[in-house]
Amino acid sequence: MFMASTLCLLKPSFLPQKPHHAPQKLHPLPPISARLKNIPKDPPNPQKLLDHHNSNILKSASLSLTAITFPFLLEQKDALAVGGEFGILEGRTFALIHPIVMGSLFLYTLWAGYLGWQWRRVRTIQNEINELKKQVKPTQVTPQGKPLEAPPSQIELKIQQLTEERKELLKGSYRDRHYNAGSILLGFGVLEAVGGGLNTWFRTGKLFPSPHLFAGIAIAVSWALAAALVPSMQKGSETARSLHIALNTLNVLLFVSQIPTGFDILLRVFEFTKWP
Repeated sequence: MFMASTLCLLKPSFLPQKPHHAPQKLHPLPPISARLKNIPKDPPNPQKLLDHHNSNILKSASLSLTAITFPFLLEQKDALAVGGEFGILEGRTFALIHPIVMGSLFLYTLWAGYLGWQWRRVRTIQNEINELKKQVKPTQVTPQGKPLEAPPSQIELKIQQLTEERKELLKGSYRDRHYNAGSILLGFGVLEAVGGGLNTWFRTGKLFPSPHLFAGIAIAVSWALAAALVPSMQKGSETARSLHIALNTLNVLLFVSQIPTGFDILLRVFEFTKWP
């Protein structure tokens, strides 16, 4: 019993020993006179501290607002035409001018084509008359030299019919009327083709590459090329006449293709614009 209690009191050497900490040395406080010397003579002004704090807040807020609004400032440069600067030019009234004018020009193109076809008929009918005259047999005469009376042949009747038809066609002045119609189409057509693009820019601030835009450009180009062939046509060039007819036929086909695409654009105009 005595040995057991003795072993309990003894600390085995194989157990970890706790580190021994030296007693912490205490430093005496500085005297009151020394601490009073460190107090600043002019205490901080609370109003100055508040103003400095507010200025820092305003600077950080202005930088944040600048960072947020910077993309919007850039967008204003790209969209100068859709901010109301052009007034009625961005409205529905001005937007409807293009489809109305182009629809009228389409009908006028058909009318100009009819006039051109009639003028072509005036020229070709004379060629037919000349060819038929070559087939007419000489008139038989008597031994005394007097022409024998005989009913007109079928060829002669055809010549008379074509001659009367040509006289009626000449009364229509189709040559001059076709020329004037072509001049009107060239002037108003090119003007409104450019005006349609400007109208789109006024409303949206940009142009949209689309079949309607490309077909409109091709129509304006075909008008110009067809008009450029007129001097050669007046000199009798059949090649120029054939190209003139081909260009105007292409023009009509492109015009027809513009109807469905133009109608879709017209619906969007009514959707996104207002009167006037």
